[in-house]
Amino acid sequence: MGGMTAPAPFGPLQFQLVLLRRMADHQPGLVEEARQELGASLADMREANRRWQAMVRAPRGRGSLRRYRSVLGDPELTLERRVGDLTCEALLWPVPLWPDLRFEVMAGPGGAVWNEWLVRAPGAPGPEPDSVAALRPWSCTVDEVARAFPPARPMEGSAPTRWALAVTDPADGRERVAEFTWGLFQRLLPA
Repeated sequence: MGGMTAPAPFGPLQFQLVLLRRMADHQPGLVEEARQELGASLADMREANRRWQAMVRAPRGRGSLRRYRSVLGDPELTLERRVGDLTCEALLWPVPLWPDLRFEVMAGPGGAVWNEWLVRAPGAPGPEPDSVAALRPWSCTVDEVARAFPPARPMEGSAPTRWALAVTDPADGRERVAEFTWGLFQRLLPA
């Protein structure tokens, strides 16, 4: 009679696989390369996503902020940010697949998570695209694209963990939609 083995702890490697799983819808080639770089199989990625979804949906599960801390450990950096009249905390964790990025969780008063996505690491130089043609998958964050193409207009994303910005190309004046997953640029669509 075979014994059951406990699953490996859910940590930063599995979390990166969760990020990749959602990105696979738009950038399967980049995801495949990244998955191989992590030494993970397709089954590993599916299992990580299954376990993450179970944690997110657990009726008595940890709150979002506690879940991130339990999976990613102590944040590398915690910053105080003002949003209107409120003081928030931005907690940042390194993401080995993207060394110049950090996974940021914005928590409001009482620890409620307001936003969770990839941002440029403090002090790391980011791209400065001068046209939408210069945007490359996984090259920019939401904030970087918004700064490059003012006034970018936020739009509803097509699914949880997805964002979209309507941007005007300075080269031809046409509006396009930049789509992001977990805050990282994935693709450009006609408006």
